[in-house]
Amino acid sequence: MISGSGLIGGNMAKQTKLTKSARGEECTLRLYPYCNGNTETTVLAHINCDDKGMGIKSPDWWSCYSCSDCHDIIDGRRRADLPAHLDISEAILDGIYRTHKRMIEKGLIQIDGFS
Repeated sequence: MISGSGLIGGNMAKQTKLTKSARGEECTLRLYPYCNGNTETTVLAHINCDDKGMGIKSPDWWSCYSCSDCHDIIDGRRRADLPAHLDISEAILDGIYRTHKRMIEKGLIQIDGFS
């Protein structure tokens, strides 16, 4: 069960418990050397998926905590020459993992049968 997922009639609400949870969090994307590490700029960055379309964001649970600079890179607003060893897809999956781990710790995501 994902508490506060924001699903309202198939559309996402603007501010859910999950989107609000990003405030003050550390960036989980950590796209070196671009990550600014500024927790004041952290937002819940929605990651592209099949549920996304023109004007429709991905579900809140398919996202990660991201500083403004990392968010600009994954959304394509900023170009980045990332180091050869850094695979952007892997970095995004790592960011989602770290975000989900944090959300579980905060009680925002609960997995039945798992404690």
